[in-house]
Amino acid sequence: MKIQKEDVFKALQTITVPGEGQNMVDSGAVKNVIVFGDEVVVDITIANPSLQAKKRTEVDILKTIHELVYEKAKIKVNLKVEAPAAKPKNEIKGKQISGIKNIVAVASGKGGVGKSTVTANLAVTLAKMGFKVGVLDADIYGPSMPIMFDVEAERPLSVTIDGKPKMKPVENYGVKVLSIGFFTKPDQAVVWRGPMAAKALNQMIFDAHWGELDFLLLDLPPGTGDIHLSIMQSLPITGAVVVSTPQNVALADAKKGVAMFQQESINVPVLGIIENMAYFTPEELPDNKYYIFGKEGAKHLAEDLQVPFLGELPLVQSIREAGDVGRPAALQTATILEKSFEKITQNVVEEVVKRNVDLPPTEAIKITTMAGCSSVKK
Repeated sequence: MKIQKEDVFKALQTITVPGEGQNMVDSGAVKNVIVFGDEVVVDITIANPSLQAKKRTEVDILKTIHELVYEKAKIKVNLKVEAPAAKPKNEIKGKQISGIKNIVAVASGKGGVGKSTVTANLAVTLAKMGFKVGVLDADIYGPSMPIMFDVEAERPLSVTIDGKPKMKPVENYGVKVLSIGFFTKPDQAVVWRGPMAAKALNQMIFDAHWGELDFLLLDLPPGTGDIHLSIMQSLPITGAVVVSTPQNVALADAKKGVAMFQQESINVPVLGIIENMAYFTPEELPDNKYYIFGKEGAKHLAEDLQVPFLGELPLVQSIREAGDVGRPAALQTATILEKSFEKITQNVVEEVVKRNVDLPPTEAIKITTMAGCSSVKK
């Protein structure tokens, strides 16, 4: 009897690969089927290396073809075990900061989307929840944390730790803060090249006495540039949060921000996307929502990129006013802003917990020559 190849494939579609939900044809496990008269050769690759799985696969193929195709078929099964590829790992571990449990980078592809405002409010909300929190203002050229925490006139003190002088971060609202803004005059522009900015950041990171922290939030500058690479070379970052507004021009840059962290040479877990200025609600019409910059753009982007959507924040005048006077809006009690920031912060904490359970510790990246640059083909 001459066996038809199509009949063999139909028979194999009734068999499930051990440890997988799909049948062995649709899952791609069956690599090839060759038929010569009443002879059948099946090439199959499975991921389960156990002897039981290999034996079961072979027996199932023989039994099914004999029952559904031809009971006297001469069958040969070429079985290969191929373990799934390991997730890419970075080359070197970052220098750990003693006492800091989680380092979360807050980034945005575009300036003006409220990244620093979100960082400040995440920090004070975490502190209200009982966590020990620090903020490193890594936006060297536009530091805003001293204003947002009402500590412009403060200066970090020098303390001696283990015989070495260290900077003691300025503290307000239960949050420890370090910023290049503490070391420059209000009207002084920071005109530094990349290496000098990176050196200043490293000093604020490693020459500071942060103490015990549950979360260190990094307020990164907009874009995907030198400062970002310097930070990720210096620190094993737990994960990144990307802030965007809903309009297309901001989403295009937010997408690049997510892609930066997901590059194989960087490989920093993206905890999720926050949509800022999602809608405007007038105080006199609390039930009305006006989608000035577009509706749910960042939410749809998160779905497209398959990263968590952490929540949305309304466009409210008091958020800007609170930032300008140095008292983050999340400190306002019994308001929609407090509830919004609490929900988003809870989501961030949940994603950090999931990330720490499901993934190994992040390693700092090692950039060699032009590796890590998205415009360079490797």
